[in-house]
Amino acid sequence: MPEQLWFTQFLNQHLAGVVTPLLQKIGFAPHYPEAPFSNFVAMELLVFVLLIVFFILVRARLSVESPNGLQHIVETIEEFINHQSEEIIGHHSEKFTPFLVALGLFILVSNLLGLIPGFESPTASPAVPLGCAILSFFYYNMHGLRKHGALKYAKHFLGPLGIVGAVIMLPIEIVSHLARLLSLTVRLWANMYAGDLVTMAFFSMVPILLPVAFLGLHLAVAFLQAYIFVLMTMIYLSGAVAEEH
Repeated sequence: MPEQLWFTQFLNQHLAGVVTPLLQKIGFAPHYPEAPFSNFVAMELLVFVLLIVFFILVRARLSVESPNGLQHIVETIEEFINHQSEEIIGHHSEKFTPFLVALGLFILVSNLLGLIPGFESPTASPAVPLGCAILSFFYYNMHGLRKHGALKYAKHFLGPLGIVGAVIMLPIEIVSHLARLLSLTVRLWANMYAGDLVTMAFFSMVPILLPVAFLGLHLAVAFLQAYIFVLMTMIYLSGAVAEEH
């Protein structure tokens, strides 16, 4: 059985009796029935709970006259994402802001979780970045279909060069769009996995002073990778909902 973090052990001890039979009924029998939660799933659930609590606290303390610190933080993030999406996607991009903010916060908190002793970044496992990439992929394609309709949106994949050009462009466009899944996944996973390994290595070799510099580097990478993921999603959204001229 793989080594478990303390939070993973807690979930497996208290929820395995419920989760394992449920997974078996739907055809996803875990390799270890007594431990259905892996580390990255446990960390992912922890991030989800932390964000729900955070949003509840913000919602409960909303005030126009005397906004608190949490409200200022959320408003700053919302304004930043909204400004970026308006520049990239154009007018009426504010409808995408809730999704982009939620996606960015999930990735950011997941990245930062690895800085806390006893935890690890769920984004350091390829399954979590892949899940975020698939969600982003379906989201921008769904809005492209909703904006243009199926036939008009399909023309994006055929190009403007007629039948011969369409035969050439269609497989290229399909591969290009699928490659976005790989690009989003590998970029986020590789950076966070490498960051966790470097930080752990230097903490084990030199536990005083020197690791602080690598913690700062890990912190910068965590913010940067969350921003890049959201930025690339904005760019893909821009291409999906753009009007032809």
